[in-house]
Amino acid sequence: MSEIVRFSVSLEDDLLEQFDKYCQQGKLATRSEAVRQLIREKLTQQAWESGSAEAAGTLTLVYDHHRPQLHDRLTEVQHDNTDLVVSTVHAHLTHELCLEVIILKGPADKLQAIASRLSGLKGIYKADLVMASAAEGETHSHD
Repeated sequence: MSEIVRFSVSLEDDLLEQFDKYCQQGKLATRSEAVRQLIREKLTQQAWESGSAEAAGTLTLVYDHHRPQLHDRLTEVQHDNTDLVVSTVHAHLTHELCLEVIILKGPADKLQAIASRLSGLKGIYKADLVMASAAEGETHSHD
């Protein structure tokens, strides 16, 4: 685990007030934890945008399971990408709707490509990709 380094930040009072509200709403223990999370999020986003960074993520899909050939296409894309698809969870929401969560790991650009390919299929009502850094050596304490 890395050594903790202290540094100061100067802010306008109204910005600090907004930040404190953000911390309270997010139930963050301290300002330091909030700053750490924001920095990690920004660095992860920057790595994703570069495309080659190793990432892990979930792609959550809500879809009409009565749509002809949709399930076959979902399965085909996953089978074509077994190097990136770790696992899937499937749940029946209603008689017409299914929810599928696909757990992914690999280069960020490839995960984004799979997400785009699947979210563009007819019958997909909602698609959300959530990614996090999966680079080795990036461990964080969970106090």
